[in-house]
Amino acid sequence: MGKRRFFSILVALALVVVPWGASLREETATVATDGAARLPAGEKYIALTFDDGPKAGTTDVLLDGLAERRASATFFLIGRQIPGNEALVERMAAEGHQVGNHTWNHARLTEATAEIIAQELGQTDQLLQSLLGPGEYWVRPPYGGVTAGTEATVGVPMVKWSVDPRDWESLNTDKVVQAVLDTVQPNSIILLHDIYPTSVEAALRLVDLLRQEGYQFVTVRELLALNGITPKAGVLYCSGNP
Repeated sequence: MGKRRFFSILVALALVVVPWGASLREETATVATDGAARLPAGEKYIALTFDDGPKAGTTDVLLDGLAERRASATFFLIGRQIPGNEALVERMAAEGHQVGNHTWNHARLTEATAEIIAQELGQTDQLLQSLLGPGEYWVRPPYGGVTAGTEATVGVPMVKWSVDPRDWESLNTDKVVQAVLDTVQPNSIILLHDIYPTSVEAALRLVDLLRQEGYQFVTVRELLALNGITPKAGVLYCSGNP
């Protein structure tokens, strides 16, 4: 083989190898979340969130399905639901899901006094701290809000949603799935309830369907971090969009 032909082959190989290497570096770029975990950047991320649990018979089925699919979610728990279901809560945390506070009695915090807000959130937070250990348990206010001017009473970030299929109203798996598919987009926070079998079935079906569209399922904490958002106490976040 002549020197000129050998040199031409080397140049051709370099043109193939270099772009592939650059692409690989881009695909494996990472973004830090809350201290240890690191997630790929530049993908379509979404957060499934579940309210009103834990509930034996539905929450455990959901956890089984999420574990099988290796999908993360965020659970906002009603404090009075936790006694007797401690193992479910511990399992959520152990399997990498985010656990949050949905008040003790599912109390409406709009038009509530600072004292009522502190009591409703504080009682649930204390139970979560004792069960799962010290941490910051974010809040989802029932019905999506708190009395204006009392946000500082919350003391941690708050989470609302950008997609609400009203699963509690229809109790119909097909309708819930379609309602989400009609409105979902990257960085959405989806509201569901893990106390309804129809919602659990819908959630797992959505994981399968949206995975086919390139979505990855992360916790709300991770979703904000991936978008460069530093969560602040008393601020209500509706999606992962900056």
